[in-house]
Amino acid sequence: MSELLAESPLVVSITLGVLAAALIYGWLQTGKKSLAIIGLVLALGIPLAWVIAENWVTDRERIEQLIHEVADAVETNDHDRALSIIGDEATRRQAAGELPQWEFSQADVGSIRSIRIIEDAVPIQADVEMTVKVTVSSKRGSIQNISVPRRLNLTFEKRGSDASDHGGWSVTGYRHFPIVGNADSFSTRPVQ
Repeated sequence: MSELLAESPLVVSITLGVLAAALIYGWLQTGKKSLAIIGLVLALGIPLAWVIAENWVTDRERIEQLIHEVADAVETNDHDRALSIIGDEATRRQAAGELPQWEFSQADVGSIRSIRIIEDAVPIQADVEMTVKVTVSSKRGSIQNISVPRRLNLTFEKRGSDASDHGGWSVTGYRHFPIVGNADSFSTRPVQ
């Protein structure tokens, strides 16, 4: 329910509006003041729902923000900033080995297909499935400005809630593949 309020204020507003209208209609038909009062309170809840949604950042929204921040860092070839979100040492080494091989001129988040928060895990985890489009050139010069769409799977872990460490979220694993089909020669190898 809290995620519905924080992430879908339109649904909450429509529901409150319909309930408020029904209660006010009931007051007009019966003359019972209590229906009018409850209806007005619900109607006043509509702007409150938008204020709450605007100021309450859920884990799902924070992860989405981090994804866009990292895409910006990759696009500007700021490898240190891109690597700062990675909390697993082996995964950081893997990314640090891959990123410097390429010069990025574009890194766009295509669509975030799913962000699945796993509350039962200790620490809390999230699996993200998304598509990205990058335009890259190899540092060796063999590939120049090639546009590549990729499917990207990320694993996040929440370790605390300090804002200085990305709201507690950090990447602990990633894999990238072609948009369709199995792994190709550019796909991520499992971390050793």
